[in-house]
Amino acid sequence: MKSPLVFCLISAIVIGCGGGSPKSPGGKKAIVVGFSQIGAESAWRTANTQSIQSEAQKRGIDLKFSDAQQKQENQIKAIRSFIAQGVDVIAFSPVVEAGWDVVLKEAKDAGIPVIVSDRRPNVPDDMYVCFIGSDFVEEGRRAAKWLAEHTGGKAVIAELTGTPNSAPANDRKKGFEEVLTQYPGMSIVYSQTGDFTRAKGKEVMEALLKSPVGKRINALFAHNDDMALGAIQAIEAAGLKPGKDIIIVSIDGIKDALVAITEGKLNCSVECNPLLGPKVFDAVQAVMDKKPLPKRIVVEDSMFDAANAAKELPNRKY
Repeated sequence: MKSPLVFCLISAIVIGCGGGSPKSPGGKKAIVVGFSQIGAESAWRTANTQSIQSEAQKRGIDLKFSDAQQKQENQIKAIRSFIAQGVDVIAFSPVVEAGWDVVLKEAKDAGIPVIVSDRRPNVPDDMYVCFIGSDFVEEGRRAAKWLAEHTGGKAVIAELTGTPNSAPANDRKKGFEEVLTQYPGMSIVYSQTGDFTRAKGKEVMEALLKSPVGKRINALFAHNDDMALGAIQAIEAAGLKPGKDIIIVSIDGIKDALVAITEGKLNCSVECNPLLGPKVFDAVQAVMDKKPLPKRIVVEDSMFDAANAAKELPNRKY
């Protein structure tokens, strides 16, 4: 006769191994998706993560979620782990554009389709099924056009750029500078990365305002709202009035930015919608159903300034 301890151990082994795969609401085996997220560097990214996780749960998706803490090597490790686990679909938002060819070829060779979310990697189109996200170049254009209109085409501009070599940083700068070529009275006299974080945005702006060039600027273009909000803190600490002494335009459209607009501290925020979960898992379902998908799915975005921010504020979920 087995002892109670042996019986308990055997029972634990059976229960641990016999649970089977998770089931979707319809009783079928759940779709397994590996998602590699960049990190939690901003309010935008947090909202993006929540959208992915909540939509997966809603649909009964078995989500293998990995936070890369803004390191490409962590994302590559995560993708290789997803391949080893034999997930049905891999989705990821690449921290930078370059350096994905090898690992994505490994996924392709393993027969695992890849969906790109938010940021596009610099790889051949056949390395992924589709790319879902906003048009970053157009966001930069819209920010520059707004600034040109509200400064009469004359501005001495400081720029807070995003993470170096990332798609939004590269593309937003490209779009902004494209419009500036039409306005000889507008020029960027300072450009420095704030790495998409509020703390770094404040730090860089503090240093800028203490320099000779900082005393010349009358406009700021921040590649995201968090950096702009950090810069606003620095501007106020320097005894200046953000939104008046320095006109500020940024990108994302997060709730804190809309609050700052209603307070007159931020002048404009071009929206970049982070709530991509539904579109990502619509694409996952299409892949599983072997339905065709467009290579590019563009997310439609709005734009906020003093004319409409107060009206939108109660509706903002992030």
